[in-house]
Amino acid sequence: MNNFGLVSIVTPTWNCGRFIAETIESVLNQTYQNWEMLIVDDCSTDNTKEVVAKYNDPRIKYHCLEKNSGAAVARNTALRMAKGRWIAFLDSDDLWKPEKLERQLKFMVDNGYAFTYHNYTEIDESSKPLGVFVSGKKKVSKWEMFACCWPGCLSVMYDKKIVGLIQIENVKKNNDTALWLKVVKKTPCYLMDEDLALYRRRKGSITPPDIKTKIKWHYTLFRQAEKMNPIASAFWMCINILGNSYKKIFYVKK
Repeated sequence: MNNFGLVSIVTPTWNCGRFIAETIESVLNQTYQNWEMLIVDDCSTDNTKEVVAKYNDPRIKYHCLEKNSGAAVARNTALRMAKGRWIAFLDSDDLWKPEKLERQLKFMVDNGYAFTYHNYTEIDESSKPLGVFVSGKKKVSKWEMFACCWPGCLSVMYDKKIVGLIQIENVKKNNDTALWLKVVKKTPCYLMDEDLALYRRRKGSITPPDIKTKIKWHYTLFRQAEKMNPIASAFWMCINILGNSYKKIFYVKK
């Protein structure tokens, strides 16, 4: 097997003690083993720390924030900790299939891509398949990413050698999208047309409960994270909401 270099896996967590062991196991089971898993705990009040402590593997690195600060701060912290050339993302309730890292790294190196994502399917809280398959556009340009959040967080990998250190504003929602908006300014994003991960759909999902909430989150993404003026923020908010609806219609299969 080729050694493409160290992969830094960014895993923010908060009160995912019931799921994180399965997430860690999915990383331990990777066919590509040159990785570090950066688990940044946003001050969980459950048994997350105890679950992680059971894994005696120096590649698994646990860090707890001094105070509850939100997922954006946790991601930023992990990104600063990262020592790898390759940056991948796996939230603490999602899962990777065993060949995810190996297949995606080969895809990127063979094609000279610095920013990629892939297909995934959805599972429920008991890890049972929900029959939902999510794909995307083969190539996502800067403006296409601004128009729609094409990648699922658990599917993204980028080359830090090309992209550099990314840090985002402390937006409470859509902070993964805030990351992709910065990365895509450096390089386009390419789809690897393979199903390599499992996204856990939870009852406490951050799916917006109504259109007002959705508008607020998307407006904040462009106003705060991208520092756009109010008119530009409102424009891209509308485009982004429409774009994500387009994705759900044409690229999410049930």
